Amino acid sequence: MEKDKERLRIIEKIKEYEREGKFDIDVEDDPPTIPLKPNEVDFLRKKLSSKIKARFANKQAINFFNKLIKEEKVIIKETKGIENLQNLKDTGFIITCNHFNPFDTFTVEKTFIENKTNKKPKLYKVIREGNYTNFPGFYGLLMRNCYTLPLSENKHVLAEFLNATKAILKNKDAILIFPEESMWWNYRKPKPLKSGAFHIATQNSVPILPIFITMKDSKNIADDGFPIQEYIVNIKKPIYPDKTLTKKENIEKMKKENFNSWKETYESFYKKKLTYTTKNKEMIK
Repeated sequence: MEKDKERLRIIEKIKEYEREGKFDIDVEDDPPTIPLKPNEVDFLRKKLSSKIKARFANKQAINFFNKLIKEEKVIIKETKGIENLQNLKDTGFIITCNHFNPFDTFTVEKTFIENKTNKKPKLYKVIREGNYTNFPGFYGLLMRNCYTLPLSENKHVLAEFLNATKAILKNKDAILIFPEESMWWNYRKPKPLKSGAFHIATQNSVPILPIFITMKDSKNIADDGFPIQEYIVNIKKPIYPDKTLTKKENIEKMKKENFNSWKETYESFYKKKLTYTTKNKEMIK
């Protein structure tokens, strides 16, 4: 099967961005951002209309993803380290994960739902502001209603976002954050991490649960001509804030431990040392 020209272009763009150290920039075209206004988002789904939309959207999302799995368009081959999730009891926590496919959110959520120790905790997902405000059609429905938390540049909306994360974690629910801040299609390496997830964890005295999804080619070929990937979901040991450190020291410590956990998983699974083509070594410290 001939490989899709757009996918080939994206692969070349990923190589270019890695060389240039542009790790936090998406390689695919995102919807333009329509800025959010204060009080526009019901972050905690307190309104009856928000609750109804959330239930409906989540049911649609589950059915959609189960169909993808049944048709082997998404293949979750194995989950490792389930005990690291199940041992997190009586606390809210933040899940970090590498971001390489629009469906990796579903993969994490399915893992979360099937392996949590009780029915109570919800999983909220931090998403890009433009994906919340301007994503069309069915995916737009999911982006706006599946317990998503849009991250806005408006300082007032950002304050609402942070207050919501505080309430969610206090309620012992979980929040999924992609700390690389970009999605690179089927990119297997961990990218440098931003501090946001670790700031929230430190501010609320909750652990980080790192997940790193590794992958390998399956025998199935997708419509774009590339092999569908088999996912191995690696749930790593939780990382806890250190009460003896300052806030800034904690953020840097947790971020470094998270990256090193991903790095070790990458090197162990792919049997090779993690290296980058970028000449700007400050980007990958």
